[in-house]
Amino acid sequence: MSSDKQQLIAMGFDPARIDWALKATKNAGLQPAMDHLLENSDNAIPDPSTQISSGTGGDDLDEDDQDAVTAHIKKMGGTVTQSDLVPREFEESTEEIKPLTDEEKKAKLQELREKLAQKRAVQGKEDAKSNKANEALRRKAGQDSGKIKEDLQLKEAQKDADKKKRDKMEDQKARAAIKAQIETDKRERAEKTAREKAIRDGGSSASNSSVVGAAPAKPAVAVKSSEAVETRLQVRLSGGGTPLTKTFASDSTLIDVAEWVASESLAYDVSTVTFASTFPRKTFSRAEMSRSLKDNGLTPSAVLMAS
Repeated sequence: MSSDKQQLIAMGFDPARIDWALKATKNAGLQPAMDHLLENSDNAIPDPSTQISSGTGGDDLDEDDQDAVTAHIKKMGGTVTQSDLVPREFEESTEEIKPLTDEEKKAKLQELREKLAQKRAVQGKEDAKSNKANEALRRKAGQDSGKIKEDLQLKEAQKDADKKKRDKMEDQKARAAIKAQIETDKRERAEKTAREKAIRDGGSSASNSSVVGAAPAKPAVAVKSSEAVETRLQVRLSGGGTPLTKTFASDSTLIDVAEWVASESLAYDVSTVTFASTFPRKTFSRAEMSRSLKDNGLTPSAVLMAS
C-alpha cells in the first residue's frame, strides 16, 4: 500500500474514495489527492465497470517507444518478445511508512475541514449571487408582463373613448341633418302657401278693379284678428328653459309648429307633442293639429304650452 493511501486512511477517509482520488490524480501526490477528495466529497464514486479496461499489463507502448526498445535489445544481442513491448508497473515501495500521531491526524483533519468550509462558503456566495440574478430576471419578466397588460388596457380604453366620440359626432350630424330637412320642408310649405295666397289675392283685386272707381275713397279699415296674414307664437316648454318664439303664416297648421318645436328641442317628437293655450285655456286635439292657426283662433298672436 502506498504511503499516500496510508496517510489518507489514517486521516479517516474512505478507502474506496482514496483509490478513486489516487487514480484520478495519477498518483501525483498527497495534496492533489486531498484536493480531489474535497472537491468530490458530494459526488458518487464512478462505477469501475463503466471504465474501459486497458489490460493487465497497462497501456501498450507507442510505436516510437517500441522501436527504441527493439533496437536496444538487438544491440545487446537479445531476442525481442511481446512482454518486452509492454510497460511494467513499478513495484510498490516496501519502505515502512511512519504512522501519523493523533495530533498530526487532528491537524490534517482540521486543515481539510477548513478547506472544505472555505470551498462551501465560496460556493454559497456563488449560489446566492446566481439566485439573486435569477430573481432579478424573474421580477423584470413580471414587470414587463404587467407593463404589456397595462398598455393593452390603456389602448382598449382609448379605442372605446374614440368610438363613443365618433358615435356622438355621427348622432349630432344625423340630428342636424333631420333639423335641416324639417326647416327645408317648412320653408317649402310656407312658400307654397304664400304663392297660393298671392294667386287668391290677385283674383280678388282684379274683380274689385272692375267696379266703378268714381266713388270717394274710404278710410283704411283695421285688419281683424281672423284675417291676419301672419301669427306670432310663443311656445313654452314643459321641461323649462327659454320659451321659443317664431312668426308663422296664419295658414300654417299646428303640425308645422310641432315640427319646428321638435327641430329646436330633441326632447319633443312631432307625432307625440301636444299644445295647450293659456288664454283661453284649451288643449288641442290630434284632429285640431291639422287645422290652421287661423282656424284654431291663434291669430294674430298666442302663447302655447308644449308637452
